[in-house]
Amino acid sequence: MKEREVIIEAGLNLENTYANLPKIFFTNQILGHVPSPKIAVLNYPLIESLGLNAKALQSDNGVDILSGNKIPEGATPIAEAYAGHQFGNFTMLGDGRAMLIGEHITPKGERVDIQLKGSGRTPYSRGGDGKASLGPMLREYIISEAMNGLGIPTTRSLAVVTTGESIIRETKLPGAILTRIAASHIRVGTFQYAANWGTVEDIRALADYTLKRHFKEENYSGNPYIFLLKEAIKKQADLIAKWQLVGFIHGVMNTDNMAISGETIDYGPCAFMDTYDPRTVFSSIDIHGRYAYFNQPNIAGWNLARFAETLLPLLHINQNEAVNIANDAIADFPNQYKNNWISGMRRKLGIFNEEAEDEYLIEGLLSTMQKYEADYTNTFRDLTISKKEDIALSGTVEFEKWYDLWQERLKRQEKSEEDSRELMKNNNPSVIPRNHRVEEALEAAADQGDYSVMEGLLKALSKPYSYSKEQDYYSTLPETSSCKYKTYCGT
Repeated sequence: MKEREVIIEAGLNLENTYANLPKIFFTNQILGHVPSPKIAVLNYPLIESLGLNAKALQSDNGVDILSGNKIPEGATPIAEAYAGHQFGNFTMLGDGRAMLIGEHITPKGERVDIQLKGSGRTPYSRGGDGKASLGPMLREYIISEAMNGLGIPTTRSLAVVTTGESIIRETKLPGAILTRIAASHIRVGTFQYAANWGTVEDIRALADYTLKRHFKEENYSGNPYIFLLKEAIKKQADLIAKWQLVGFIHGVMNTDNMAISGETIDYGPCAFMDTYDPRTVFSSIDIHGRYAYFNQPNIAGWNLARFAETLLPLLHINQNEAVNIANDAIADFPNQYKNNWISGMRRKLGIFNEEAEDEYLIEGLLSTMQKYEADYTNTFRDLTISKKEDIALSGTVEFEKWYDLWQERLKRQEKSEEDSRELMKNNNPSVIPRNHRVEEALEAAADQGDYSVMEGLLKALSKPYSYSKEQDYYSTLPETSSCKYKTYCGT
C-alpha cells in the first residue's frame, strides 16, 4: 500500500502496449538489484512536462523505481529484440543493457516510453554485464538535453542514478542507470528483426502497432504501409538536416540506432563539430569514416532502404511492384533532405525568400570555412552578431568576396536587416555542448562528485539561441591539440 501511494504521488501512469505484440519482439525481464542507489541528476523541467512529482521520485521508493529495484504499478518490464546493420554488417541485437518498464501516459494524453539504461543483463547482452558507468550516462544526459534545447527531435533523459557498484571496463568505474524517455524505441532494426526471424504477420503486427503509436489514421488512405514508409522517410529527412545544420555527428548510424519516430536515439560516440571539416569523425572505431559528418545523409538513405526492404511483403502482393514502390519512395529522400538543409541554411544566413543561386552562396561560405579551418558554430554566431572586421575569416580574399555577395543577396528581399538578424539568432545557436566543456563537466561530476559544472553547462544549453552574456564562456574554443577528439560507446 505504501509503495502504491508513492507511485500515485509520483504521477506515474503506466501501461505497456508493446508487450501485446507477438512474443518474438521482446523478453519479459526480472528486475535485478543494485546495492545503494542514489540520484545523481534529476531533470526537473522534464518531470514537470510529464506530469510527474519530483519530490516523490526523490523518495526511497522513487529512487528504487529509477534504479530498477522496484516495479511500479502498471509496469511490464521487458527487453526489446531487434537486429541491425552495424558498420554495414548485419547481426542479431536487442536491449543488451536496457529495460523498458512501460509507457507513461502524460496529463495531455501523450504516450512515452520509460526505459532504464544500464539495468543489467538480458537475453540479448551477448556476454556483456548489461551495466553502465556514470560518465557515459551523464554524457547522454548532457547531449540529449542539448539537442532538445536546439529544437531537434530526441529522446530525453529523466534521471541518472548511481548504483553503488563498481563497473569493470578498462578500470573500475562507478555504476549508473539512466532513465530514458522516448516517443518509442521502435527502430529500423526492429523491422529487420521481424523480417529475418519472424513471419509476414509479425511484420504486419509491428507495422500496424507503429502506425497506431505514431501516426493518426485520418492522415492516410490507401495502403497504410506505403504511408508508413513515406512518413519515416520524411521524418528522417527533417532530422538529418537538423543534425547537419548544427554540426552534430551521431557517430554510429547503425540501423538499430534509427528510430521510426524520427527522434535522435542512442547517444554513444557522438559530438558536435568545432572546426568545419566534412570528414570529421568522432567514433573511435569508425576508422574508414562511414559515419563522418558529410556522409550522414547518405547513410540515412541507406538505412531507410533497409527499412523499405522489410516492408516489401506489405507494400504490394506482387514482388516487382513492391520493389518499385519502395524504390520510388527512397529515391525521394535526397531531395527532401536537400530541400530541408538549404531552407535551414537560408535561415542561418538571414534569407527569407528563395533564389536559384542560394546553394552557390552557401557552398561558398562552407568551402572558405573548410580552407581556413574556421569554427562551424562560431562562424555563424559571428555573422549573426559581430561586425565584419571581428569575424575570424575577415581579411581573407575568399571571405571578403563572399561577404559582398551575401550583402547583395540580403538586399534582394523585402525583409529588413533587423528581421534578418532575428531570423539568424533563432537559427544559429550561440552555444553547443562543445567537447572540452562536456569533458570538463564529466570530470568534475564523475571523478570529483561536483555537479555544479554540469549544472552550469546544462543551464547554458537549455536556451542556446538566447545569446546571453553568461554563454560566452561556453562559446570559447578549445586549445589547439595534435590529437583529434574521440568518443567511445561506453559499453
